[in-house]
Amino acid sequence: MLDQARARTAALQDRLQRDGIAVAVLTDESSIAWLAGFWGYLSVEFGRPTCLIVPADAPPTVLTPAMESEMVAAMTWVENVATWEDAGDNRWESVLGRLLESVPGMARPGKAWPGQAWSGPIAIERTVIPAIVRNWFEDQLPDATLVDLSPVLGAMRQIKTPEEIAVMRQAGEIAGAMMQAAHDSLAEGVPEYESALAVINAGSRRAAQFLTDSGWEAFVSPMIHNLQILQSGSQTSMVHRRASVKPYARFDPVYFCFCNMAQFKQYKLGFDRMFHIGDVRDEDAAVQQAAIDAQQAAIAAIRPGVTAESIAQAADAVYAERGFATGYRTGRSIGVAYLETPELKHGDTTVLQAGMTFAVDGGISVDGQTAGRIGDSIVVTETGCEYLTDYPREILLSRG
Repeated sequence: MLDQARARTAALQDRLQRDGIAVAVLTDESSIAWLAGFWGYLSVEFGRPTCLIVPADAPPTVLTPAMESEMVAAMTWVENVATWEDAGDNRWESVLGRLLESVPGMARPGKAWPGQAWSGPIAIERTVIPAIVRNWFEDQLPDATLVDLSPVLGAMRQIKTPEEIAVMRQAGEIAGAMMQAAHDSLAEGVPEYESALAVINAGSRRAAQFLTDSGWEAFVSPMIHNLQILQSGSQTSMVHRRASVKPYARFDPVYFCFCNMAQFKQYKLGFDRMFHIGDVRDEDAAVQQAAIDAQQAAIAAIRPGVTAESIAQAADAVYAERGFATGYRTGRSIGVAYLETPELKHGDTTVLQAGMTFAVDGGISVDGQTAGRIGDSIVVTETGCEYLTDYPREILLSRG
């Protein structure tokens, strides 16, 4: 993984040179993981930004809090790890300024730092840069031209390598263990949170089977985390409610979404299933079957050469035939970030290529009553697509 991260950084530097950009300052955890190979640090939520500074024609540097530097240095291939402290002359603002000032061709001679005239441009990820870092650029480098690097990185990350797809397949096996545990937990009277605990335990144990305690992998945690998205009964229409103390009742539809939990080695998947406690009412079955059929129509349409929006159109045709309308996109590109490009929705004319990976969903909400949902992750192949996640795609009943 680290060799690939090094090669990606070199490819990014080539692109910066072609575009006449002297340096990129990356602050998004997924981008840093993809290029530098590390993650898991205390981040901007605690007022502690970490940056990957990538000059076009010089080795990159990681800027990280001193307390995180030992772990970062053990995980990353980047040799230059600069540290900052919470107080004094080595606050992150000062160290970032000095690092940028040292980039070849950036600072104009004879100008004092900070507030100097800047020869830029500087590449950032405009939509995800933390406010405190963006404010620093505006305050200290008001004349700098900030170029959005997000479209470039998005295009670079669209086609996954065989090694990336292999990791995503492992994530799919972990997700399958999670869904099996969710299914096994269901019975009348069981509270929702018990299902969430079962999911975490099963996923963590399966992830641990893919890891060793040596080298880079020693820093990869198997633990499944984030709050479980789970709704039951009439509240299934709420889409993203979290697991609660509500007990399951007979005929309850129960919805599990693993989109913020099914991940491994920083690669995220989409995976959703709907179950019914004991039995299913006809009206609930009709909604769920429509969602399944819409998702399957979308997946059947996936192949190289078609547009992203055509996949959404295939699903929408099923919804319309069954008398439903949906405001959901049909899918999204997945990878080291929860949302990458392109998206399977109207207006996205990106042409699909082999090696792209997507979460593909079927979804219907009937407010205050019920819902139908299903989601899988796939990889586009030369002739169509293959599943990265697997669980029966049918009306599912609890076993208890």
